[in-house]
Amino acid sequence: TGIIAILLCIAVGIANVFHASLLIIFSVICLVSGLLLIFIEIPFLLRICPTSKKFDDFVRKFHSNYGRAGIYLVMAIVQWVSIVIDASSLIAAAVVLTFAGCFYGLAGLKGQEFMGSKTLGGAGVAQMIV
Repeated sequence: TGIIAILLCIAVGIANVFHASLLIIFSVICLVSGLLLIFIEIPFLLRICPTSKKFDDFVRKFHSNYGRAGIYLVMAIVQWVSIVIDASSLIAAAVVLTFAGCFYGLAGLKGQEFMGSKTLGGAGVAQMIV
């Protein structure tokens, strides 16, 4: 769900930038959220992309399941608030972010460790970076 959230945030963020209302603010936030989630979900990018130490330290705060649950749920709440301005496709991003946050929260409650995907850099790379 994390990767789906990335793709959906970027897609609906771009699609809603062209609204002529305050919804533009929420679409830009959604787009930035999607780009931030790329670095959270694919830790290998912290190695190969030139980012600042401050940004790297910020992203590393979300290496645990509880940290990821928190950031996903905060991003979801921001997108849920966008309904106040206008009902748009940003609701889809809010739903997926909510599910991802809940899944990470449940994994934390069950004591499961984060599992890295071989497709996204592998567990060894994730452990080396975090």
